[in-house]
Amino acid sequence: MKKTDYKFIYTFRVRYAEVDAQGIVFNAHYLTYFDCLITEYYRKLKYNYALEVKKHQKDFHVIKTTLEYKKPLLFDQLIDAGIRTSKIGNSSITFNIGLFECNKKTLLTLGTIIQVYADQKTMKSTKLPENFIKKIKRFENI
Repeated sequence: MKKTDYKFIYTFRVRYAEVDAQGIVFNAHYLTYFDCLITEYYRKLKYNYALEVKKHQKDFHVIKTTLEYKKPLLFDQLIDAGIRTSKIGNSSITFNIGLFECNKKTLLTLGTIIQVYADQKTMKSTKLPENFIKKIKRFENI
């Protein structure tokens, strides 16, 4: 994927607490970056995630994550994180994520996250909210 494939880019800086002794981001932190990026994406869509969970007792659960490391992320490096929705199912959503050098086209990491929307009482998948789907389709032009 290229940086231009993403309509939403969020920039962050790698913090000291996220790196190992070699100054490279420890692998588990990539998932934190992805989670923060999804939160910012929802904010951009004007989808109030926390309010919706509280109001409807339904939430997203990550069921699959893939990561492909191209180049290491380093301490104090600025990262441009891109996200796009690649698939909307009945109860699931798939995000494609790319991490790039800030203000450059250099791809550092590729990722995919699949989330399933679930009722928090029954812990069973449930239909995605129509307003949520509309916001994504409008933003992504799909």
